[in-house]
Amino acid sequence: MDTRALFSGSTSLSNIHPAIIVTAVFLLAYPSFASDFFIFQIGAYSLILGTIALSLMMLAGYGGMVSLAQLTAAGMAGYLVAILGENSVGVMGLGWPWWLTVVSAVLGAAIFSAFVGAISVRTEGIYTIMITLAIAVAFFYFVRQNYVLFNGFTGFAGVEPPTLFGVYWRDPTPFYYLSLVIAGGFVWAVFYASRSTFGLSLQAIRDNPRRMRALGYNVTLHRVAAYFFSGLIAGTAGVLLVWFNGRISPGSVGVDVVIDILVIAVVGGMRHPVGPFLGAIAFVLLENFAIDLIDRERFNTVIGIAFLLVVLFSPDGLLGIWNRIRSKIRFGRSGQQGASRRTGDDRQSAESSDNVKTQEEV
Repeated sequence: MDTRALFSGSTSLSNIHPAIIVTAVFLLAYPSFASDFFIFQIGAYSLILGTIALSLMMLAGYGGMVSLAQLTAAGMAGYLVAILGENSVGVMGLGWPWWLTVVSAVLGAAIFSAFVGAISVRTEGIYTIMITLAIAVAFFYFVRQNYVLFNGFTGFAGVEPPTLFGVYWRDPTPFYYLSLVIAGGFVWAVFYASRSTFGLSLQAIRDNPRRMRALGYNVTLHRVAAYFFSGLIAGTAGVLLVWFNGRISPGSVGVDVVIDILVIAVVGGMRHPVGPFLGAIAFVLLENFAIDLIDRERFNTVIGIAFLLVVLFSPDGLLGIWNRIRSKIRFGRSGQQGASRRTGDDRQSAESSDNVKTQEEV
């Protein structure tokens, strides 16, 4: 199937892979048979974490830049929502209209992400990871120690989404569909961008930046633009995250949570926009149900073991495992079809030889 046709609108419903249709129907019908806990704590939370990890996947998968500051950009958006909008703490809370607050928060996160990119794009590999990690750690300590603007260790509480069209958007079902629409929109945007001129240039820069620079491409500008776009994704998810939790504090942008986003992206798969959401589902399920089998203090040990197993046996993550299984199934079917064809050909050749012998005897 030509995926470019799917996302450019030049395809019919009959050309869409059945798995995509089944997945879409399942996600749309999910609230009709799931409980509020599974709708909100599992479904919506997985979509939010998957969207943040998607911003990392776009940078690392298409640009070759592993940034550990994506959750920091999401946290920046969450703090801006609490500061510019309304909260119940009594600190800041400027009371801006919700739409102006959301737009300002997302743009602020995108600008912050572009600033991180401007600092880190001239480095590669482990140096990029260390610089972005240092920025994430610095942001964590800054918001924890600043009481004038970020209210220090306490943070902000009472941050709620607006009530529009008579719907309170923090109710499980409306919030799930809101998260689903935003996540689906960004998956389409990343997929479409990866096949645009900018996306192809970014992938070429990932593979050979020196040659692209020699061809006249502004390598630094392309990378900073990728950081800006990833900041839009992470910032929007950050708005959803602060609405989901109803509060934000330094713990929301801690180093442990920053590493969780990297784990989610790697476990799910860094080569396709769907991968981060598979990793998010696995992470959220483990986070909610693994504690029934082990102590809460050992949850990070389980996540670490799962991370190591995926890295060792499937560098492409869960999506790579699925692709490998699908390839084996296809290979098995093609082998059976080939064997049946060869059997049929042998029968035809045998019948034709028998006919020749019969004619000779006659």
